[in-house]
Amino acid sequence: MGNFTFLILIVIEIAFAVFCIITKSNQQKVRSIIRIVTFISFILLITLSIIDWSFRYYTLAALLTLLAVIGVVGLIKNKQEKRSYKTVSVAMKTIRMIVIIFVVTLPSIIFPQYEPINWTGPYQVSIATYTYTDTKRIETYTKTGENRKLNVELWYPKNADGTYPLIVFSHGALGIKKSNETLYNELASHGYVVCSIDHTYQCLFTTDENGYTTYVDKSFVKELTADNAESNKQQSYEYYQKWMKVRIDDISFVIDYILEQAKNNASDTVYKHVNTTKIGIMGHSLGGSAALGIGRMRKDVSAVIALEAPFMCDIRGIKNGQFVFIDEEYPIPVFNVYSDSSWDHLADWPQYAQNYSLLFNNNPTAFNVHISGVGHFTLTDLALTSPFLTRVFNGKESTKGTEDCLKMINKICLEFFDCYLKGGNEFKLNNTY
Repeated sequence: MGNFTFLILIVIEIAFAVFCIITKSNQQKVRSIIRIVTFISFILLITLSIIDWSFRYYTLAALLTLLAVIGVVGLIKNKQEKRSYKTVSVAMKTIRMIVIIFVVTLPSIIFPQYEPINWTGPYQVSIATYTYTDTKRIETYTKTGENRKLNVELWYPKNADGTYPLIVFSHGALGIKKSNETLYNELASHGYVVCSIDHTYQCLFTTDENGYTTYVDKSFVKELTADNAESNKQQSYEYYQKWMKVRIDDISFVIDYILEQAKNNASDTVYKHVNTTKIGIMGHSLGGSAALGIGRMRKDVSAVIALEAPFMCDIRGIKNGQFVFIDEEYPIPVFNVYSDSSWDHLADWPQYAQNYSLLFNNNPTAFNVHISGVGHFTLTDLALTSPFLTRVFNGKESTKGTEDCLKMINKICLEFFDCYLKGGNEFKLNNTY
């Protein structure tokens, strides 16, 4: 819809410019009428829900409103044209307006309207949002001495009885808690309580219960940019330790808080649906690394899924210029999902050495899958919300459809958790999809 809107407005501008040139007139009255009609058409499209009113259209709406007001004022005054006609002036004005239209329609081009992927489970899904405060930790990204706060969102079966396994999700670097909402909805519709965390200062932005928004920390962004495990392993090791400390503490705190609320009879409905003995952890990229770390550290976690993430927490140091990984079998069922972005590099990238060795491990509860034809960010809902940014960040266009990819992820992740958190059928899969 964003591209279509942009093209329609450009066609109108060019057609009007041609009309002015043919008639050798500035056509001020016609221009005013076109502005007003365009604004009314825009409002009508919103009213009919053809355009999904959202942040995508705020700047465009502001421009069309301004032009319509100018048009109305021009018609009311009904003054004769004072400026003499000049073809160059008409052309320059048209070019300026095309540039302005491009700028104001850019949000709708980058983040086009899309149809959410429907969940397949028997339950409808409810959502709850909270801000948790960890009174035992001081925020390390500020110098105010405040306690660390985390904004979380939970997806759970609506109007359902009983308790369900808890899944805690950790987003990637610069991600947000809604990064894989399609997956959360799918799991919740099949009888899971899914909690996704905004890792404050490591996410792009997060908004608390009071409406206050916190943005990513600049030093964290600089660290991400500077990280190069091939050329400076010592620096990378220090970064990994720092990042994982924050993530691990966040996830552990959230688990403990939810388990505490689940035992409180006065707690909100969502907590009463949590089965405190069945816990799974998931994450994408940096969040997947933290999920893999939690799987080693907490005895109450039963299964882990990592969406394209290295075993950062398994790195114990550096020896002879190489990362030293913990030499112990992964203690619980683990499922690693890869895209084309890393699959052919597992043997080359030093931070993925543990992942590569797991491909040849005889551990019967360690699983690996390669989803071909897609990149790193196609494993998230960014591929739905912004195909343009996904292509830019992936470095190439996917050859597999976004909906097919996300549905595949939903299917295999659900089957894995059903097997190891609900005692379902044996988990089987191909190595490549």
